[in-house]
Amino acid sequence: MNVICMKWGAKYGPEYVNRLRSMVARHLPAPHRFVCFTEDAEGIDASVEVAPLPEVRLPDGLPERGWRKLGTFHAPLPAPAGPLEGPTLFLDLDLVIVADLTPFFEHPGEFLIIRDYKAFRSRKERYVGNSSVYRFEAGAWPDIVSEFERDFEMIRKRFRNEQEYLSWHVHSRGKLVHWPAAWCRSFKRDCMWKGPLGLVRVPRIPEGARIIVFHGHPHPDEAIAGKSGSWKRALRPTPWVAEHWR
Repeated sequence: MNVICMKWGAKYGPEYVNRLRSMVARHLPAPHRFVCFTEDAEGIDASVEVAPLPEVRLPDGLPERGWRKLGTFHAPLPAPAGPLEGPTLFLDLDLVIVADLTPFFEHPGEFLIIRDYKAFRSRKERYVGNSSVYRFEAGAWPDIVSEFERDFEMIRKRFRNEQEYLSWHVHSRGKLVHWPAAWCRSFKRDCMWKGPLGLVRVPRIPEGARIIVFHGHPHPDEAIAGKSGSWKRALRPTPWVAEHWR
């Protein structure tokens, strides 16, 4: 049983890795490995197994679209305590865990991902996932990386980002399963109140939620401070984010 994350560049500091490790330790009682793939281990807690970023061949200057996440599908996927084996749960660094993670390892399926939060998609694109939380069998999907590197120019033109390509690849093989909708909720879509209610009501944790996903603004620290990141959305300071994000 593995939980993994990735940190590259300057967007997130080591404190994000350490918070995520702490949340996972509180909410996953079964023995597990926690591995962070990064090019900079400074400041990361000793309880985290730190491994080099898996290589994904990308052109210099490519806009950030999450393509490096595809490196998690290398076979083998090396780490200090040995190559990863078995069920592997990927978590983004900026999410907040609010309940037991055990069901994420029990739910049936070979590849599981959040159904994307985008409000409007064509019928043929409704399979697309949000890759903040996905589970796979370590080493079982090396063709995700090899086909991406081989057909990069075509893939870049057809897919806006890594999660669209990843979802298409797995869906086209009939293996894509979405998590139960209640488990991974969007902070700005499912927790914040709409319209004037946002001025007077603190965001709530939806019933059945296990992970709160922060995509775009606000970030967790902004939610704690009551800064929505947009004049269109009112946001009260949200103390429960601070309670769980530690």
